[in-house]
Amino acid sequence: MVNAPAFLTQIASRVDSRLRALLEGETKRWSQLDSDLVAPFDELSRLVLLGGKHLRPAFCFLGFIGAGGDPSENRIIDAGAAIELLHACALFHDDVIDGSATRRGVATTHITQAKQHEANNWAGESRRFGEGVAILVGDLAFVYADQLLADAPPSVRKIWNELRLELNIGQYLDVLGTAQSDRRRSKAERISRYKSGKYTIERPLHLGALLANPTQPDEFLDALSAYGLPLGDAFQLRDDVLGVFGDSAATGKPVGDDLREGKPTPLLAIAIDRANESQREVLQLVGTAQLDDAQVAVVQQTILETGALAEVEARIDSLTETAMAAARKAPITQEARDGLIQLAAFVSRREV
Repeated sequence: MVNAPAFLTQIASRVDSRLRALLEGETKRWSQLDSDLVAPFDELSRLVLLGGKHLRPAFCFLGFIGAGGDPSENRIIDAGAAIELLHACALFHDDVIDGSATRRGVATTHITQAKQHEANNWAGESRRFGEGVAILVGDLAFVYADQLLADAPPSVRKIWNELRLELNIGQYLDVLGTAQSDRRRSKAERISRYKSGKYTIERPLHLGALLANPTQPDEFLDALSAYGLPLGDAFQLRDDVLGVFGDSAATGKPVGDDLREGKPTPLLAIAIDRANESQREVLQLVGTAQLDDAQVAVVQQTILETGALAEVEARIDSLTETAMAAARKAPITQEARDGLIQLAAFVSRREV
């Protein structure tokens, strides 16, 4: 296990302070209109300020100082806060899409709100109420994220919009691939890159660099992509591994949910490609919502026996080395280079 770099904690603290001030102010503002509006803002604050790794703001920050930006400037913290809010929006919506019961170790918003609806014997269906509230709270996060970048230069806004489009494209392909039980490795890798890898690392780096210098040449952004794309792939591969083999106490989500949902991941695609006939029969259990813990354990063991986990681990190591090599020769400041190398090690070997 690799510990989080110290600067990651420092950036997270600055971003959280900005988010707390924003959300406290908005809660006060809207609760004066109607006291019932405290609830959605409490849900938004609960997720945003509950924790999280803050990797996206950190990559944005390193792109900024790598391009010569002043680390003490507040606008890079606003950009980091915007990315965290966008991530929160994605999580609220993703939990509804996947039917997830927990997030970061606590009940998800659609679950808590459905229970509140049921406890108060309100009209309508509790499930639909909970999901509706979660979607709307996610939309609030989306709007506040956009507000924080309202005054950004056009080149920054262009990357911001591209980041958001890519995230939605990836999420749609993920939903479709799950529904179709698509097990093609090429499709799984495309989904991983667009729903997570690009928006976690490559685009935040671009965003920060353009915030420091809005006329940044394509060559500079390409150098950041040479680091961000392979590490983004490694990041999502690690997520896939944690989704199947991780410790739920550490990840905050039940292990096995990805298997029950039948998520199209490279890990699963590789396992199926390598499986013999009896192993394929076991792997056909993936995507079964009623998959119990004992069956999850059998599927886990089968994935191990196919050698898929070992192949994915080797791929993570290779992608991480490629990213580190790109960072070492990128035309960025030494402080940013050191930070990118430290984050690469953490991202690829984390346990949460």
